[in-house]
Amino acid sequence: MRISLEPAFILHHRPYRETSFLLDLLTESYGRISVVARGVRTPHSKLRSLLQPFVPLLASWQGRSELMLLNSVEHNGSAFQLQGSRLFSGFYLNELLVRILQKHDPHPQLYTIYRHTLLELQHVKDVQQTLRIFEKRLLEELGYGLQLMHDFSTGEKILPEQIYQFYPEQGFKKSEERAGDKMQFAGKSLLALGNEQLNDEDSLRDAKRLMRIAFRSLLGSYSLESRKLFTELTE
Repeated sequence: MRISLEPAFILHHRPYRETSFLLDLLTESYGRISVVARGVRTPHSKLRSLLQPFVPLLASWQGRSELMLLNSVEHNGSAFQLQGSRLFSGFYLNELLVRILQKHDPHPQLYTIYRHTLLELQHVKDVQQTLRIFEKRLLEELGYGLQLMHDFSTGEKILPEQIYQFYPEQGFKKSEERAGDKMQFAGKSLLALGNEQLNDEDSLRDAKRLMRIAFRSLLGSYSLESRKLFTELTE
């Protein structure tokens, strides 16, 4: 198989043998793939400066195995300029995708969502809303989207003044008690996340707690390093 000029981003790179890199790419049409970039760690490599996160690329590769050979890359637009908490947020997105996405599972819409999120991260004052919306959309793309607008037990609309118990395999059910349970969420917060309008601190805090729970089954016992670094930066 030979693929030419496929839109892609580098999610992760690490040294491979003496002069090469092993790259995880998020591609528009082929999902996450792994390729070897041969000879790019040599002093005279013309490609090394391009092989960085947050740089839109057009990548060409070939091969039939799990690990393919990168033939060439070129710019597909200007690099996204991320600094401080925005940079750590970008690394968080990348690590989350590497850990969550199965290889060779196409998600064209996810590529668009990722690119849009990087664009937004360049300008937002508070990255938290941007991250929570990305997580919500990622779950939806993978088939694990949350039903945030209706009570699963009755089909009735979520009410902002009510408290709801979260059942991970089913959804949200109205709770008659405010027990301070970590699986309880304000209806107002669920609607805010569902409408992607996390404009107050309570909704943001609830959305973050909910996303941690929702991703727990997908990540298993793995702890994201970028999340640790981001927490240390913002404390």
